[in-house]
Amino acid sequence: MKSTDIIQSKINKFPNGYIFTYKDFMSDVDVSFEAIVKYLNRLSSSNAIVKYAKGKYYKPKRTVFGDLKPDLNEVLKDLLVEDGAVIGYFTGISIFSDLGLTTQIGAEIQIGRISPKVAVVRENYRISFIIQKNIITKDNIQYLQLLDALKLIKKIPDTTIVQSCKVIQAKFKKYNNRQLKVLIRLSLKYPANTRALLGCLLEELIDVSVLNKSLNPTTHYEFNGVLDEFPNAKNWNIV
Repeated sequence: MKSTDIIQSKINKFPNGYIFTYKDFMSDVDVSFEAIVKYLNRLSSSNAIVKYAKGKYYKPKRTVFGDLKPDLNEVLKDLLVEDGAVIGYFTGISIFSDLGLTTQIGAEIQIGRISPKVAVVRENYRISFIIQKNIITKDNIQYLQLLDALKLIKKIPDTTIVQSCKVIQAKFKKYNNRQLKVLIRLSLKYPANTRALLGCLLEELIDVSVLNKSLNPTTHYEFNGVLDEFPNAKNWNIV
């Protein structure tokens, strides 16, 4: 089978909206990447596929209203996954509404990752990055997102710190002991005020002595209204 036929066959199997590059075909054909790019550009010129950006293409879903663009997860996948390994995850402003913490949806996307990266703009979205000190895996993203929400709780729009605490604590109550222990372990790489607030919300659910011992007993943490709603906040020097 000719190289072009192999490439075309593989493209046919891609789902609509999947963004691909010449790298997707290097192991399938015995030709140079220049030859692959030349063929992909030919397909793009004939409108068989769409050139999304330099070196990036996708097979569009065609409708009576026009071709549909790839969804945001696909557009940003190179910022989330690299060589099959998770390197980033949606967090902060990006998922506050998904977590039920606010109804506001902004035009900024925040991604947690272990190494710093300069903000970029894609599809009219400004993408900024939050440093995550824990190793990121597919299984721990849900915990990291909640810990990030606690870390950024003063910045959640259109709500109060107390209301956000109630929503987050309700999610914690659905976790089993194993999950709560993972949450606590991951939190040890977060700032002290995040650990204090986590301890306050978890105290009635699981042994939180590890969190208590990780804090300076003379330091106080300011979270407006929390002490009024959660009396045990005094155990965590929350004022």
